[in-house]
Amino acid sequence: MSVIEGINAALATVQDPELHRALPELGMVEHVGFSNGVADLTILLTISGCPMKDRLTTDITGAVSAVEGVNDVRITFGVMSDEGRAAVRKLVRGGREKFIPFAQPESLTRVIGIASGKGGVGKSSLTANLAVAAAKKGLRVGILDADVYGHSIPRLMGLLGVRPTAIDQMFIPPESYGVKTVSMEMFKPERADAVAYRGPLLHRVLEQLLSDAYWGDLDLLLLDLPPGTGDLAISLGQLIPTSEILVVTTPQVAAAEVAERAGRIAHQMHQRVIGVIENMSAFICPTCNESTELFGSGGGEETSARLSTLVGADVPLLGKVPFAPELRTGGDSGAPIVHAQPESPAAQAISNIVDKLIIREKSLLGVRLGVTS
Repeated sequence: MSVIEGINAALATVQDPELHRALPELGMVEHVGFSNGVADLTILLTISGCPMKDRLTTDITGAVSAVEGVNDVRITFGVMSDEGRAAVRKLVRGGREKFIPFAQPESLTRVIGIASGKGGVGKSSLTANLAVAAAKKGLRVGILDADVYGHSIPRLMGLLGVRPTAIDQMFIPPESYGVKTVSMEMFKPERADAVAYRGPLLHRVLEQLLSDAYWGDLDLLLLDLPPGTGDLAISLGQLIPTSEILVVTTPQVAAAEVAERAGRIAHQMHQRVIGVIENMSAFICPTCNESTELFGSGGGEETSARLSTLVGADVPLLGKVPFAPELRTGGDSGAPIVHAQPESPAAQAISNIVDKLIIREKSLLGVRLGVTS
């Protein structure tokens, strides 16, 4: 094998950090030269000012330096043409135009909407921690912050001020704690700007966030839905008919009838309600280990019973997450409790819920797996 062939083989082992495809496959290698022990490379970035330029430099230098005969690596970066970017979009989308990958018959991604009857029950915090806990268990996970008006997922995931990499009409979700995240906040000119959209436009926003993002292959996509039974809850059932719903409530029995409404709209949209989570459950004193029911008790059981009666099937109470100040402080600092304090009672409760969630009861029989030979 010549040195040039060795360099090309080495470049084939380097992947774009965001698209997770080999550089030659994406058409990013424009020129490979070798003279007097120096590998001279021209690499085309998808966009000018690509945030992954330093990472690419490190990865390429490491791979090519290992080729026998190469003493130095010199990299010149350019930018892809419009045709090159179009080819990349076509490649990562499997040759198809813009579409929602999770709505396709061959999709193996489990889509779960996290819903609540009203705000203030900790739905977004639970969404973030469930996602991180699932990623820690080895799943490929994404979060779509579908709470367009009250988006808070970027802060919870430590992504304040982070913008996705855009490739024309496609963008790559930023990643933290092993989870890919998309939120309306990432596209506003200023974080403080309010989103004042009427109902019909919300459907279009959700459709774009689902279809314009390059999610890659996900095992699990969690949607942080806005509270109540409004436009986006209905749109999810229309855009991804196979999506499932997880209902979050608090221990107050009075909250059960409100939480039931979130499950009721899902049932009307023919979505499967897979369970209930009781958040802000009994507070466990860290010194004396005494349990205190700050917000009452029985709300989770009541919601589970009401929804089971509604759908005519068991809607289990998947777990109770104890009230924990660390859950709030972790959200403020962008360090989910399952990552920052994995041994805490709240983190353990969330981890146990994920263990139940990742068991797919529905058979994959008849689903096209897209295997090629």
